[in-house]
Amino acid sequence: MHSAVFLIEFGAIILGLGLLGRVAGRLKFSPIPLYLLAGLAFGTGGLLPLGASEEFVAIGAEIGVILLLLMLGLEYTASDLVSNLKTQYPAGLVDFALNAVPGAVAALLMGWGPVAAVVLAGVTWISSSGVIAKVMGDLGRLGNRETPVVLSILVLEDLAMAVYLPIVTALLAGVSLAAGSATLAIALGVAGAVLFVAVRYGRLISRFVSSEDPEKLLLVVLGLTLLVAGIAQQLQVSAAVGAFLVGIALSGEVADGTHTLLSPLRDLFAAVFFVFFGLHTDPASIPPVLLPALALAVVTACTKIATGYWAAKRAGVGVKGRWRAGGTLVARGEFSIVIAGLAVTAGIEPALGPLATAYVLNLVVVGPLTARYAEPAAARITKRRSPNGPDLAAVPSPAKSPETVSAQDPAGRG
Repeated sequence: MHSAVFLIEFGAIILGLGLLGRVAGRLKFSPIPLYLLAGLAFGTGGLLPLGASEEFVAIGAEIGVILLLLMLGLEYTASDLVSNLKTQYPAGLVDFALNAVPGAVAALLMGWGPVAAVVLAGVTWISSSGVIAKVMGDLGRLGNRETPVVLSILVLEDLAMAVYLPIVTALLAGVSLAAGSATLAIALGVAGAVLFVAVRYGRLISRFVSSEDPEKLLLVVLGLTLLVAGIAQQLQVSAAVGAFLVGIALSGEVADGTHTLLSPLRDLFAAVFFVFFGLHTDPASIPPVLLPALALAVVTACTKIATGYWAAKRAGVGVKGRWRAGGTLVARGEFSIVIAGLAVTAGIEPALGPLATAYVLNLVVVGPLTARYAEPAAARITKRRSPNGPDLAAVPSPAKSPETVSAQDPAGRG
């Protein structure tokens, strides 16, 4: 009987996610807010709380995070990461200062303490690479000159997560300063070692993993990823970071083949992850934090636009391209929820989960709108302020060919 109830509940979840995905596709926006709302509806305090399948959903959610980070790592080679780090680090520092600091300040003003401040800083800092990649593709901007600037900022955020996640994991575990420093040192050492091995021996690793049989390739890569993620978690480094590093180590045809094979699995388990996060958020807890979440969304939407504008200007992009870069970076999504989920699991601050949910719901909907309309809106404002002067928004932004950018295109990134 218990097995029958489990199959009914889990089957209903998967079917519901598929239908919600279709609705989002028809409306041409990210399905993430619908997945979160579904979790809210069927979780604690929801319309119809689930019971039998919740444990399996929790495991699926953990696999979802691992696959998100694995697929993210597959988008980059170690040499790409090193190159981006050398040339674009000033943009990464500006991104951190403008977008992480508001989250930390907001947490401290609400009296949540330093650990919650570090967590909320990450929630407001990291843009949604998955939503942004889809928006750029939908708007036909993959060949635009500002696109490499946007991608560089996303790459730097992804690299920063390899350092940030172990710090958050150590803080949430309540370990001592010495133990936390050791965890961070291990994380940095492992990340550095993997990058070194990937640069020197990436082809050998890919050749070892490679297989012409899709089934064998899928089993080897998935098994290796889960194994490394488990070892990383055992070392208090973070399973997500372990999966990210596995993705970086794979390259060439293996990375392409793995991306094709694992994309459906990633989408499935990532959807389960968002539902799981919603399941553990009581809808009644959202209204009290709705105004702070909305205020934080407005502030950090503006700071992301400023980040993209500054980075594109530094790269010599025209004014129109600067506004497009800024508007494109606004969306938050999967990583913000991943970070908040760590805090919710650790029980650090009860209101942090609801605030993160409301915050992401706001910006995952607003992000595609700012990507589309930030530049036209800026052009109109500029015309009104200087009707007789030159139209600054008309400064041309020379476009790169799609072939130039395709190697850096993160389409499908989680």
